[in-house]
Amino acid sequence: MKLRIESRPWQTNAALLLIGAGMFALARQLVSEYDHFTIGFSGVSGWSATLYILACVTILIGKTDHISPYRYVPGDPALHLLRAPNLDIFDNINRRDYARTIYPPAAQLLFYVITAISPTVTFMKTVMVLFEGLTMYALIQLLAALGIRREQSLLYAWCPLLIWEIAGSGHLDSVAMALIALALLARARNHPIATGLFLALAILTKMYPIILLPALYRRGDWKMPATVAALIAVGYAAYASVGTLVFGFLFGYAQEEGLDTGVRYFLLDWTHRLPGLHTLPNLAFYLFCAAMFAALTLWSWRTAAQPDSPPLAFLPPAFGFAAALMLLFSPHYAWYIAWLVPFFCLLPNLLMLVYLMGFFYGYTTALADPGPKMFLLNEYLYTAVLTAILLHLGLRLWPRAKRIQPAKDRYEQVNILAPD
Repeated sequence: MKLRIESRPWQTNAALLLIGAGMFALARQLVSEYDHFTIGFSGVSGWSATLYILACVTILIGKTDHISPYRYVPGDPALHLLRAPNLDIFDNINRRDYARTIYPPAAQLLFYVITAISPTVTFMKTVMVLFEGLTMYALIQLLAALGIRREQSLLYAWCPLLIWEIAGSGHLDSVAMALIALALLARARNHPIATGLFLALAILTKMYPIILLPALYRRGDWKMPATVAALIAVGYAAYASVGTLVFGFLFGYAQEEGLDTGVRYFLLDWTHRLPGLHTLPNLAFYLFCAAMFAALTLWSWRTAAQPDSPPLAFLPPAFGFAAALMLLFSPHYAWYIAWLVPFFCLLPNLLMLVYLMGFFYGYTTALADPGPKMFLLNEYLYTAVLTAILLHLGLRLWPRAKRIQPAKDRYEQVNILAPD
């Protein structure tokens, strides 16, 4: 007769996680014992044996559900036990019959925890709003470091785009924003391991924060990039049994959205409509994007990565990387640009205000329809952004601008609007 412990699967998984963490700590302790006696080799071996026995018992007689989220599409018959009690959710899953999840490992872990507590849409939205509290905390701390009053955090809290897409729709970007904000705060406080930890978790939640890596790097700092690389490797290694399926629907989504053909990119599409440029290869656009990011990397290296760079000098380059990615990528969904709002809160400027509110409003109108209407919408939006850029440059060059610019010293080195 096979013995089974009366426990829930999540309890077994939590126990295994704690045991694994303990065994990892003991492995580190073993190395330190060679140089400094703490609990001795017998202490390490005794505790290691104890944890191993506990692991054996847990694995052999505990209930487990280690179903990889990357192995099956939601509609696969193998998941019928999960589907039956949650039909109200299953019936509203898009692409459920052909697409595996696209979300990275940290997002999967969070989904598991949230649904273990309450598998409802309302609770998911509640958790997303709570993560906005973390973002607010980090922004208030960063504003204090900038010498700016904390009331400016309302630029984030009151943004209607966030109210619609986070509180209203419960998008996971709230988690990514919180982790990004904490990474920025850790970088400002010169904690490289914490910076790498939060940045890696952000990447393992929504992928796109990887673009911030050059901006957060400091010359001679190997701890931050090593932490990012190690955590990402561990995150994906946990699901390595499914092979390349660990990337889920990423490549299918790229094809579905036209990322591989270039149809998605408004600037490329617009260029193709100019006289004599309809045959311009997509490679030219990709090279242009590479040149843009190379220029941003050089700017970040010179202004923020040096040992004597001001502590907050990395903020404008980080904002630049984020804004450039969105403007070049030209997303079709408002929640994709939500992560720009924390940067706008820290470094408000006309360009980003026009882009955020123009996008938010435009994509609630009849023009938000893939095809000719959306192209026209993007023409309006990018024209408004270009106008904002020209107006901003005009104000910077206007002689009176220096006399009316308030609190210049407060933004020295960090405010992208501060005049020369």
